[in-house]
Amino acid sequence: MARDIKLGWDVDALNKAYRQGYMAGSMGMDKTRCPYRGDVVIAAWEAGWDDAGEVAQVRKQQGDDDLFARIA
Repeated sequence: MARDIKLGWDVDALNKAYRQGYMAGSMGMDKTRCPYRGDVVIAAWEAGWDDAGEVAQVRKQQGDDDLFARIA
């Protein structure tokens, strides 16, 4: 995978940061608790966090707040 040596990130690292941000957002973790450093990777983590918040908001509006309803 291509890696930007000067910045120290690659596509896989950004995908991982996004997924971890999404998981953190879906668990209700505060956005200020991002574990990453570096503007690009932080932005990927925050994008995942924001997307998880949007999904949760849509589910809440739809009344799909029941865990068992999502499993079944």
